[in-house]
Amino acid sequence: MITLLAALAIAALMVVGALFSLIAAIGLNRLPDLYTRMHAASKAGTVGSGLLLLAVGLHAADVATFGRALAGIVFFVLTAPVSAHLLARAAHKVGYRLWCESVRDDMIR
Repeated sequence: MITLLAALAIAALMVVGALFSLIAAIGLNRLPDLYTRMHAASKAGTVGSGLLLLAVGLHAADVATFGRALAGIVFFVLTAPVSAHLLARAAHKVGYRLWCESVRDDMIR
């Protein structure tokens, strides 16, 4: 049985993970251009998913489930930034413009 302290820690992880996921969803709707939207989705989405997976792994109280949750966290951390970078680079190459108030474009050579 889960102790009160462990249950509170798991609940806190779930709430914080859900908040990060909510921030990522709001960022997708509110940010002005493709690049900033991708940034919100990859950063906040990765943290939110990682925290939720950690909460699930701890709540299961099973080594196999916790190992799968950790494998999922590692997968998210390794693939989300790389895929966001590759998508942003491809979008830049085909001509998607930055937001008009962006001050710097480091990919112009």
